[in-house]
Amino acid sequence: MKLQLAIALGAILSLPACATVTRGTNTAWEVTSTPSGARVETSNGHMCAATPCSIKMPRRSEFVATLTLSGYQPATITVTNKIATGGGVAMAGNVLVGGIIGAGVDAGSGAMLDLTPNPAHIDLQTMEATASAYQAAPAAAAPAAAATTGARVETSAAPHQ
Repeated sequence: MKLQLAIALGAILSLPACATVTRGTNTAWEVTSTPSGARVETSNGHMCAATPCSIKMPRRSEFVATLTLSGYQPATITVTNKIATGGGVAMAGNVLVGGIIGAGVDAGSGAMLDLTPNPAHIDLQTMEATASAYQAAPAAAAPAAAATTGARVETSAAPHQ
């Protein structure tokens, strides 16, 4: 009787996937921005109205998040997944204890994964800063081009005499 109970208990304990039970298949992906208040939309259909925010995502997600804020350039970040330390340990536990079913469930559910980067932080660039950098780049490149072609370059920064 005790032997049957031990076998039944062993079978029950080996069926659930360790990472699926201890970590779950979803996680909170956290995103912040400077300045805060940016809207976040992801390529897999999730969104939040204003940073800082947290979005519940499947651990095996891969997506692109776009942050938008009035007066700032839109910014994107690519989020992928990787095997987490805790997920890898749980998978090793499945393999060592003989829970091949649990290992399959963990691998299939994504419970052994973490999103990366998480948390994510984006520094938004103002529209003016981007426009200034774009205008400065051609002016800075012009003298170098003139040196190779022999052309004279005039800039509006210094008066011509």
